[in-house]
Amino acid sequence: MIKNYIKIAWRNIMKQKVFSLINVIGLTIGLSASFVIGLMIFYDTTFDNFHNDGDRIYRVVTNFGSPDGDDYNSGVTLALEDAIKEDLNFEIISGFYIERPAKVENKDNNSEFKWPNFVVYTDKNYFEIFDYNFLAGDEVEVLSKPNTVILTEKRAADYFPELKPAEVIGKTLVYNDSLQITVTGIVENFKQRTDVVFEEFISRPTLLQTRLRQDVLNKNWNNTNSASQLFVKVSESANFETIQKRFDELTLEHRSEDAKKYNNTRTFELQPLSDIHFNENYGIYDWSKGQASKSLLTNLALVALFLLVLGCINFINLNTAQASQRAKEIGIRKTLGSSRKQLIGQFMGETFLLVFLSAILSLLLSKWLISVFSDFIPEGLEFELFKSPIIILGIIILLLIVTILSGFYPALVLSKFNAVSVLQNRLSVGENKVKLRKYLTVFQFTIAQVFIIATLLVGKQINFLLSKDMGFKTNAIVSVYSPRGEREVSKKEIYAEKLRGIPEIKGISIGGNPPASFSTSTTNASYVDGDKEVTSELQFIHGDTNYLDVFELNLLAGRVHRNDTVRELVINETFGRILGFQSPEEAIGKNVVLSGENVPVVGVMSDFHQRSLKTGIEPMALIGDWYRPRFSQFQALHISFKNESSEGLKRTLNKIENTYKTVYTEVDDYQLIFMDETIQQFYSREEKVSKLLNWATGLSILISSLGLLGLVIYTTNRRVKEIGVRKVLGASLLQINTLLCKEFLILVAIAFVVAVPIAWYGISSWLQDFTYKTGISFWVFLISGSAMILFALIVISAKTLHAANTNPVNSLRSE
Repeated sequence: MIKNYIKIAWRNIMKQKVFSLINVIGLTIGLSASFVIGLMIFYDTTFDNFHNDGDRIYRVVTNFGSPDGDDYNSGVTLALEDAIKEDLNFEIISGFYIERPAKVENKDNNSEFKWPNFVVYTDKNYFEIFDYNFLAGDEVEVLSKPNTVILTEKRAADYFPELKPAEVIGKTLVYNDSLQITVTGIVENFKQRTDVVFEEFISRPTLLQTRLRQDVLNKNWNNTNSASQLFVKVSESANFETIQKRFDELTLEHRSEDAKKYNNTRTFELQPLSDIHFNENYGIYDWSKGQASKSLLTNLALVALFLLVLGCINFINLNTAQASQRAKEIGIRKTLGSSRKQLIGQFMGETFLLVFLSAILSLLLSKWLISVFSDFIPEGLEFELFKSPIIILGIIILLLIVTILSGFYPALVLSKFNAVSVLQNRLSVGENKVKLRKYLTVFQFTIAQVFIIATLLVGKQINFLLSKDMGFKTNAIVSVYSPRGEREVSKKEIYAEKLRGIPEIKGISIGGNPPASFSTSTTNASYVDGDKEVTSELQFIHGDTNYLDVFELNLLAGRVHRNDTVRELVINETFGRILGFQSPEEAIGKNVVLSGENVPVVGVMSDFHQRSLKTGIEPMALIGDWYRPRFSQFQALHISFKNESSEGLKRTLNKIENTYKTVYTEVDDYQLIFMDETIQQFYSREEKVSKLLNWATGLSILISSLGLLGLVIYTTNRRVKEIGVRKVLGASLLQINTLLCKEFLILVAIAFVVAVPIAWYGISSWLQDFTYKTGISFWVFLISGSAMILFALIVISAKTLHAANTNPVNSLRSE
């Protein structure tokens, strides 16, 4: 019997090739999106879920508050670990310090490694919180002595490529030309997905032999560095309110006078291990992979859901519309003894066959989609993940759900026909079923219309962001960064002098970051005017006397600082207004208090945007290289060009790189960044949203239009004789087309009316994240509505005009 059902199901599918194809395309699109997006959600939500007692592992993080806003730091002050060591709520406490060595040497094979990643100074507690499998070495006296290191299997293979793990034990590595460190253990790299990516574990006492010696010995409560990390494993009976209360007591007890004066706050909090992968406030350890976003995953899941629902709606609409064509089959089956339950089973089987066929096509498409959605796909996600038992089970459950959603209602409708009425040709289509098809069609086009409006408005906002004047020169200007760890300003000066000999270069400045970057350097500043004292946060940009000219920043009053090391300020307009100055000229000569020292304001520059237009303009000052000779803030050369043509830039860039190699002969660390590329990176997430909407819009329009085409084909086929009669009676082609189109266009128009407030509310909420934003223009809604109606009209007319052109003799021949 089952074999018979499958045969009949396949025959029915092949008999209605157009409708079956429409159903398969709609379901394939929805399932493909669901498979890939579901894979992404599974991938990102299964990081670090393999650690023993992982739900009891937390990272301690620091939150800062000030009148100007909040700030977040994944690190803690070095003093915190000792202060909570005796706390009974913590089972294990492990602090470690992230410090990249400039160079690691293996003298045995004369190999050298520059700036290796993921190196930490830690102790045995780290290996009690995180369970590593030791492949070789002492597991008892882990990192108990100075000048010892444990390597992962992967890092050991880099340093000692020809040795087995056991043979590496006792070998010596030289760090930064002076530290001789012995390898005492090799551990296996984590096999599962993890954000705990460290490869090299040096014993903490070794820190006393590095530049961090004073920091380790002093353990200043007011110094918070993201490199100083603290993990804890809470006890099973831990009281989190008690822990937070203890943290708050410590912050109050060690609150600095400056913090009290400027009304700044600091709090320590526990961050769950599972939260590290998603929480952008604190970040992950491997920044090259990018931070996962729960909001982005949620949006992707909604897109997949909508596309899947649209495919299911097509199935429901077309199958209920075709119900009358299968009425005689149902009547005969009922007459021969088929029960309603058997009929429902048959129709659900047909639905599952189509869904299964769509799933096969979706799996084939998914490999291609993974490359198309590369901007959304996290690094490391591969097609082979579909082999995971959980993914396979999820796909089976999804197919069953889609089968029920798509097929159950049509199966109920088809199996409900009365056998006597059918065989006597007295079958009529219920008004409720017609209404349901109309509601579902309106829903489809509402979703498509929302996507169209959102796509246009998001694109309008992104274009506004990228085209808005940032307040300084952004095109044809690059920053060339000196080698990592290189602190000699003299080399930068030599490099700058050589570059000045290139005629295509317009200007050169030695400085820190460009005016807009992802980095900040902030301090507290105050200004006393009689009895009145004004305090504010103040951001610094570091640059020489050419900095303003190179970036074409407008100097409104005064002058730039006299030289690189003199302590003078060139403030922006915003900081001047905060201090209460009515004009730029009024600020010249006034003193601002920084760390207890009076620093004169010698110039006022025009405001510019230091970050994306999501945020406002912050108080800022241009300063020189104040901290020489201890260390230098100057890390880059900023270069502007005379010739902005692509060919001219290419030739000039080659000269800049070749000159770099003549100055920095011992390193291969050339890094050049275009200013306009940095600004574009500010909006990488918005551009991802735009790309996602483009895909969602295109696919939703495709699915909705296919569904509409199917309904139009069915409707015109039923009204062939009516069309023939009207043509015989003199109706024109336009009149017939209008008659057939009117009903469907009304549904599209209703969908537009419903979609407008939904899209307006969603985009208004999204735009609240931006301090500077474009307006929600009425013409966007008008264009999107007109485009949708025009598109629907084209789809409808493609069939109705063909039907209207048919010779009425052929239509009426059977009469």
